[in-house]
Amino acid sequence: MRPTQPRRVAITGIGVVSPLGQSSATLWDNLSAGHSGVRPLEALAAFVGETRFGAPAAEFTGHIDEFGELAKDQKKLIRKGTKLMCRETMMGVAASQRALQDAGLAMGDYDPERTGCVFGSDYMLTMPEDFVDGAKQCVDDKGDFAYEQWGSQGLPRVSPLWLLFYLPNMPASHVAIYNDLRGPSNSLTQREAASNLAVGEAAQIIGRGTADVMVAGATGTRLHPMNMLHALQHEEVAGNHVAPAEASRPFDRDRTGMVLGEGSGAVILEELEAARARGARIYGEVVGVGSSSVTRAPSIADRRRAIANALAAALRQASLARNEVGHVHAHGLATRACDADEAAAIATVFGDRGGQPPVVAAKSHLGNLGAGGGMIELAASLLAQQQGRLFRVLNYETPDEACDVNVVRHDEAAAGKSFVNINVTPQGQASVLAVRAAE
Repeated sequence: MRPTQPRRVAITGIGVVSPLGQSSATLWDNLSAGHSGVRPLEALAAFVGETRFGAPAAEFTGHIDEFGELAKDQKKLIRKGTKLMCRETMMGVAASQRALQDAGLAMGDYDPERTGCVFGSDYMLTMPEDFVDGAKQCVDDKGDFAYEQWGSQGLPRVSPLWLLFYLPNMPASHVAIYNDLRGPSNSLTQREAASNLAVGEAAQIIGRGTADVMVAGATGTRLHPMNMLHALQHEEVAGNHVAPAEASRPFDRDRTGMVLGEGSGAVILEELEAARARGARIYGEVVGVGSSSVTRAPSIADRRRAIANALAAALRQASLARNEVGHVHAHGLATRACDADEAAAIATVFGDRGGQPPVVAAKSHLGNLGAGGGMIELAASLLAQQQGRLFRVLNYETPDEACDVNVVRHDEAAAGKSFVNINVTPQGQASVLAVRAAE
């Protein structure tokens, strides 16, 4: 029987794989110290001249020890499973296992039938090398590729398990299998908007009584060579004229584009009273989610209106007045157009700079991690709220008249008792999550 009123939903665990560490404590220490995860990328020689730096999750190698403390059987199962995971899936599974451990939940501590998983991702891309052996079998005597031979000669040379590496539902599938989660499960592929949407959907599942515990996460990369190529062709990427740590400059007048990165994050959501009853640490309460997709003909993204719509919807669902929001975690992409659009949307909802809550942007430290970025940003705001103070936005030196936002420039700004987390895609899909400290 469904509850007559939506049940309250608590966040009780955090797991991260990021350019600034593989634990929430390390992430917070680096953010609060003003450190940057952006560094030279010598392995990307093919892109020299376009971009020489990025924000890799450099400490993450996929070794089983990086998945946290695991039971013997679980450790064996995950070690075997990594052989069928691309890097994004590995990071997603690692973040999820760490989140479950942070929440103090192991198998046997929850009802599998009422525990599920919602995971967001980018599109997961293969490499051309995966098809080289098969393609060679289809070259005719003239050196031309014979398409009619692909089915009989080429395809058999492609690994029969190839697709399992790159299906975007694999992170959720692996997490569910390794932790015996038999409840609701879903996979979202809304790029940068996916994190907030995954948490929002998982919270709504608990709110309507369909599950009691949910793993919500997202994973992504912009450092995969094919993703990088796409970004360099279609998006504004920071140039090489500055030091790597100074390249990501959200809302600054002299910003030149985003920095490419990779990472994953996950949170554990529980029905609030059940979490309290077991003595769980409560990081915050999910109180609202908003989403909007707006385009102008011919298919031009209207990010300003999409973000404003999503912000208004999240605040409305959360019953939060504008002056009750402690801080805004902006998408803060550091491109000319996106930052101006986002700033205009924030001003539409909160008014001019003087009346706005403080605005932070972890992308100044981390770059654009794709779908995983929103989860790391959510974790950063939860940790800031727990600490009672915000971290400063790196490289914000000269205000831009086109970006009328109250950017945090010092380390002692108060985080407040509630916040909104904003993400948006280049295609105009915006998502906003509203969170407050549990009372």
